[in-house]
Amino acid sequence: MTTLRFTKGHGTGNDFVLIADADGELELSTEQLAALADRHRGVGGDGVIRVVRSEHLADGRALLEQSPDAEWFMDYSNSDGSTAEMCGNGIRVFVHYLLDRGLAEIAPGHSIAIGTRAGVRDVHRLADGYAADLGRWRLDGSEPLVKARELPVARPGLGIHVGNPHVVVALASDDELDSLDLSAPPLLDPAPPAGANVEFVVPADPLVVDGVGRIRLRVHERGSGDTLSCGTGAAAAALAVRYWAGAAAPSEWRVSVPGGVLGVRMFAAEDGEHVALSGPAVLVYDGELRA
Repeated sequence: MTTLRFTKGHGTGNDFVLIADADGELELSTEQLAALADRHRGVGGDGVIRVVRSEHLADGRALLEQSPDAEWFMDYSNSDGSTAEMCGNGIRVFVHYLLDRGLAEIAPGHSIAIGTRAGVRDVHRLADGYAADLGRWRLDGSEPLVKARELPVARPGLGIHVGNPHVVVALASDDELDSLDLSAPPLLDPAPPAGANVEFVVPADPLVVDGVGRIRLRVHERGSGDTLSCGTGAAAAALAVRYWAGAAAPSEWRVSVPGGVLGVRMFAAEDGEHVALSGPAVLVYDGELRA
């Protein structure tokens, strides 16, 4: 009988099954990962995170050549078992797990480098959570039409890449946002080759208070569905609204998602403008599965 130990964690309701595999000895198939994330027959979660040292993965070893400090790699899978490049909420939970289990040390106000399939990401420890530098963002040049259940007319979306692909759609009101049925994936025309997370966003009125922009968001995550929160989605949505609002729009944003509130900040870096995501990280319980 094989025993698999796991930890359940979440960031603003975006929940994950974390598995410690420091030496990279565990091999889980797509079907096994999906079974772990199944909310009816497994542990349940929006994704599965394998905690592994970078040196034990090909992707991790490639990153170590340029960033030797990235000792740990966040091996992230969506709830359907598919592989994802990045997860903004997941990386905060990942770092919190490292600290909680004594696998890393970060003094408040300092950072740790974490390997991901989107590259190395620096995560800063705050007094009440963590802030992750998601790296350089970009418009991907696409503006697909987006259809969703209970959305009477297809709306134009804005393609944004934040380590993983997103399409952001502006809605007119909270009522329109609340009425969306995101139990089925929105349809994109043209469809991105690798798919995309789709964010539906409503700007607050007023949009800016004390220099901070405010938006409300719901998301359908590629490979996971309708989730309570999406960290990279919050960043993409804030970037899209700032883009639409024009040059006078702020670089700090408060993003309300069904699972809580996230902070987004844009800032200049040597390789261009970066976007950072801040919020809480919680470990809920430990458990064992036997097979």
